[in-house]
Amino acid sequence: MKDILHTPSRIPLSGWLILAKPRGLGSTQGVSAVKRVLRQNGYAKTKVGHGGTLDPLAEGVLPIALGEATKLAGRMLDASKIYEFTVQFGAETSTLDTEGEVVASSDVRPTLAEVEAVLPRFTGPIEQVPPAYSALKVGGQRAYDLARAGEAVELKARSVTIHSLNISRGDEEIGAVTLTAHVSKGTYIRSLARDIAYALGTCGHVTYLRRTKAGPFTQDQAISLDLLDETAKGASLEYLLLPLEAGLDDIPALHLDQTSAQAVRQGRVLSDMPQSSGLYLAKLGQVPVALMEITDGTATVVRGFNLPDVAE
Repeated sequence: MKDILHTPSRIPLSGWLILAKPRGLGSTQGVSAVKRVLRQNGYAKTKVGHGGTLDPLAEGVLPIALGEATKLAGRMLDASKIYEFTVQFGAETSTLDTEGEVVASSDVRPTLAEVEAVLPRFTGPIEQVPPAYSALKVGGQRAYDLARAGEAVELKARSVTIHSLNISRGDEEIGAVTLTAHVSKGTYIRSLARDIAYALGTCGHVTYLRRTKAGPFTQDQAISLDLLDETAKGASLEYLLLPLEAGLDDIPALHLDQTSAQAVRQGRVLSDMPQSSGLYLAKLGQVPVALMEITDGTATVVRGFNLPDVAE
């Protein structure tokens, strides 16, 4: 970090801030906190969004998209995630975590060997019923609003994929186990914990939940809100910002010349492209111009980016 002060950018920032979300903070509150930091420290008004909701009781990686990166937030929602979570056996709560009231109990405490033996049943494509306390809509209303009002909430099972599921650590004396799961979009860890407990002939709930990876972003890249605020006061927030294309590490680059880049910025189609069919990140030099889909030699714009050719 440089010691000299820098003048805050008068051009809206574009890129990713990876927050280490603390327990108790909602995802939208994280977005609001970033907006506040930008505003209080003289940065240009910037569009801000997040790349995947994280429960208030969860902590860990929360990608925050700024400026043109917000156009990629939807792709981040579709990305796989990695979680570390602790299941406490013997009690199920209404929310399937520590926030709710106990609704069922059991004296059964599985051994680590029994937990290990059941995990393959929850690896690969599975069906799971989301928690009643979730943001899914039922008849136009959020499920958690209906549940809090005392109404019975019935949600349909949905297909998700558990890419891997392993024991991180366990404590048989207190009847708890900590697991690491690499999961597809739409997976509810609280439901996974509930179903694992059921399969072991008991019940359980999540007492700890941490997201360690979201798409390409890892906890090693995550920064605290305190560090964000402290850095912004020095007007050097740009040093914490990851580039827009950091969210597209699995997309090959398509290098354009000035003429082609201008055509793409106007939304025009590029023909006779030699590249194989697929999604590409079109760039002019090092500057992202657009996400483009090539089909049988024809490249069309999927999402354009409004970034200057030369950083100012």
